[in-house]
Amino acid sequence: MQTCRIAAGAALALTLASAAWAQSAPKRTVLPPPEPPFRGKLATLSTDSKPDYPQWVKAPAGAPNILLVLLDDTGFGQPSTFGGPIATPNFSRIAQTGLRYNQFHTAGVCSPTRAALLTGRNAHSAGTGTITELGEGYPGYTTILPRSTATIAEILRQNGYNTAMFGKWHNTPDHETSPAGPFDHWPTGVGFEYFYGFLGGDTNQWNPALYENTLPVQKPAGKSDYHFTTDIADRAISWMRTQKSVAGDKPFFVYWAPGATHAPHHAPREWIDKFKGQFDQGWDKVREETLARQIQMGVVPPGTKLTPRPQNIKAWDSLSADEKRLFAHMQEVFAGFLAHTDHEFGRLLDAIEQIGVADNTLVIVSIGDNGPSSEGRFQGSLNETAILNHLPEGDEFQRALARIDQLGGPYTNNHYPVGWAVAGATPFKWVKAVASHFGGTRNPLIVSWPRRIRDKGGLRSQFHHCADIAPTILEVTSIAEPTEVNGTKQKPMEGVSMAYTFDNAQAPTRKETQYFETFGNRGVYHKGWMASAFRIAGYDPTFGFLNPLDAKWELYKLDEDFSQANDLASQYPQKAKELADLWMREAKKYNVLPLTVVNSFATSNRPSYTRGRTSFTYYPGTVRITEGSAPTIVNRSHTITADVVIPESGAEGILVTEGGRFGGYAFYVRQGKLHYAYNFIDRERYVVASSQPVPSGKVSLTMHYACDGGQPGGGGTVTLLANGNEIGHGRLEKTIPFRLSLDETFDVGEDTGTPVVEDYQVPFRFNGQLDKVTIVLEDERKS
Repeated sequence: MQTCRIAAGAALALTLASAAWAQSAPKRTVLPPPEPPFRGKLATLSTDSKPDYPQWVKAPAGAPNILLVLLDDTGFGQPSTFGGPIATPNFSRIAQTGLRYNQFHTAGVCSPTRAALLTGRNAHSAGTGTITELGEGYPGYTTILPRSTATIAEILRQNGYNTAMFGKWHNTPDHETSPAGPFDHWPTGVGFEYFYGFLGGDTNQWNPALYENTLPVQKPAGKSDYHFTTDIADRAISWMRTQKSVAGDKPFFVYWAPGATHAPHHAPREWIDKFKGQFDQGWDKVREETLARQIQMGVVPPGTKLTPRPQNIKAWDSLSADEKRLFAHMQEVFAGFLAHTDHEFGRLLDAIEQIGVADNTLVIVSIGDNGPSSEGRFQGSLNETAILNHLPEGDEFQRALARIDQLGGPYTNNHYPVGWAVAGATPFKWVKAVASHFGGTRNPLIVSWPRRIRDKGGLRSQFHHCADIAPTILEVTSIAEPTEVNGTKQKPMEGVSMAYTFDNAQAPTRKETQYFETFGNRGVYHKGWMASAFRIAGYDPTFGFLNPLDAKWELYKLDEDFSQANDLASQYPQKAKELADLWMREAKKYNVLPLTVVNSFATSNRPSYTRGRTSFTYYPGTVRITEGSAPTIVNRSHTITADVVIPESGAEGILVTEGGRFGGYAFYVRQGKLHYAYNFIDRERYVVASSQPVPSGKVSLTMHYACDGGQPGGGGTVTLLANGNEIGHGRLEKTIPFRLSLDETFDVGEDTGTPVVEDYQVPFRFNGQLDKVTIVLEDERKS
C-alpha cells in the first residue's frame, strides 16, 4: 500500500510538473519581441544618468538542451533497438534511459518529412509535398518553406537558444542551391546559426559536396580515412563543446542528420566486415527472424502478422548462387553503414556526458525519414543515378558481381536490391515513398530526457507523426507557439505534442487524424482505423502505376492489425468510403491537391538563372555550381569554348566539368592534347582526344556536340577544335537523359568532386592561363 501511495504521489508530481510547463510558458508570441523601452534615466551628464542596456533574450529557466537526430532511408525492422538484425548499441543506450515509440510516422520521403519535423505542420502545408529536386508550381509542392511556417530552430533561436545543423538538409529548392542563392531557404536563413553539411538528397560519403553556412567548402585535407558521418560528428562535438565553454547556461539545439543510410551505401571496410556471413540466409528468413525478435522484445504486439512479400520480388530460395552471394554482401555493406552511424552517434552522447549536460539534454532520434529505399531495384546497383534517370537495369547484376569487392568504397555509388528494403520494413508492407502503408512511413522513434522521463526503457504506442515533434519541443521548453515571426503571421502548428505520453504509457492517443501522401500513394489514419490507397512502388515504375484516383482503397483496424496484414475494405465498405472521403477533405485543407501524375526533374515554371538563355560565360574560380543552376546540356546540341593561353612548355588541367565518377562530362587538356570525356552513369565512358597537340600561345579550344535527336538519352557526335581547326572527332553512343548527378557540380578550371574518368586526379587545376569558358546551347532540348 505504501509503495502504491509513493507511486501515485510521484505520478501526481509529474502531472503537476507537466501542467506547469504550459502555465509558465512565456507569452512571447510575436518574434522578435518589440524593442524594450529605455527604463534608465537621461540627464545632461552621464554622472547624473542611469544606464539601461538592452539584455539578451534568455531561454526559460531549466530549458533542456536538445539533440534532434534524423537518419535517412532506414526502416522499422533494421536497427537492433527495434528487433532488427543490425547492431545499434548506442540507439539502444538512449532507449534504455528513455522511451521507444512503435507507432511513430514520417511523411514517406525525405524532404516532406524534414519539413514537417522542423515546422510542426504537415508537409504540404509547409510547401513540401515532394523532394526539392521535383518542386512544382502548386502551393503544396513548391518545396519552399513558407515564411508563415517558421521552423522550430527559428523559434528556439529567438527564445534564447544557440542553434546548429549538421548533415543532410534537403529543404532548399533545387534552383536555389547555387553560390548565387537566394539564401533565405538555406539552414542559416530559417533559424540555424551554424550549418555544416550538404544541401541535396544524397552525397558521396567519401567525397561530399560540403557547405559551411552558405559557402562551399572542401572536405578536410590529409585524411585518408575521411567519412562524412565521422566529420559531422566531429563538427557537432566541437560546436557543442565551444558553445557550453563560452555560454554554459545557454541551451543548445543541435539537428544532426547524417546522410546515412541513404545511398550510396558507403562504409569503412572494417564496419562492413563485421557483418560477413550474417545475411546469407536471405531476406525472407531475415524477415521471419526480425518479427520473432520484435515480438519477443515487445516492440510489436503478440500475434502480429508478417505481411506478404510483393509478388514481383523473387523469393530468396529462387535466386542463383551468384545472386545470393552478391545480394547478401550488399546487405552487409548496408549493415556496416548503419552500424557505423550508430557508433558516431554514440560519440555525440559521450561528448554530451563529458560536457556534463546529459541529465538535462532532450535527445530525440527518428531512425529514418521514411521506410527503406527500393531505389536499388531488383538487382541492386553500382550507381543509383540509373533509376533517377529511368534507365533499365540491363546487365547491372553482372557489372556489380564483377566489382563486388568495391561495394561500399569510393568507386561505387551503390544500393542494395529491393528484397532487402522489404526486409528492412518488417513487419509492414511496402517501402520508401509508399506513404499509403507503414512500410513507407512507420519509423522507430526514441526520446530520452533523464531529468524528466522516469519510465526508463519504456514503450509508447500512441499514434504520432513527425509534425508532432516541434509542438513537443515547445511544450517541454515552456516556449509559446508564436503567432507572428519576423513580421509574418503564422499558420498554427498542425502537429500534436507528445509530451503527455512521457508519464503515462496508457494515455489515449491525442492525435485523432493524420493523412499521408507521396507520389499519389495515399493514406489516412482516423481514430484507430487506417485507409490506404497504393498507387506506385518506386523500385518498379511500371508496377501498380495508376491514375492516383483509380487506386483501390484498403482498410485496416490497427488495434487488431498492427502490420496492416488484413484488409477489411470488402467487409466494411462504408467505413472505407468514409475514410476515403476524409482523406479528400484533409487533402483540400492541407494543400495536397493536385495529385502528382508524372514526376520530372524538368519543371518549366520554377525560377531559374538559366531558362531562356542560350549563351553562358564563366571565369576561373567559378566552382560548385549545382546542376539546377548550370546550363542544361542534356539532350541538346551545344558548344563549349575555352579561351586560354598555353605557354611554350605546355599546360594541362580541367577547362570545365560537370558531374563526376558516376555520371558527367569533362573538357580538359592532358599530356598536351585536348580531351572531352563523357561518363554515362559509370556504365560507359567515352573519351575523344585530339589527334595532335594543342598549339601554344593564345588559343580558343572548342568542343562541339551535335545531338542525334529523338528520344532523351540518345547519342551524338563530338568535334574538337583549336582556333577553329578540327583536331579531333568522336561519338557518344549514349547520354544521360535527365540528371547527371544529385551532388556533383559544375566547375571551371578545376574539378572539385570526383573525376569523370580515371586518367586524371582531382582537382587537376588548369596550369595555363584560362581567360573564360563560353557555353552556347544551339537548339531546343529534345523530348
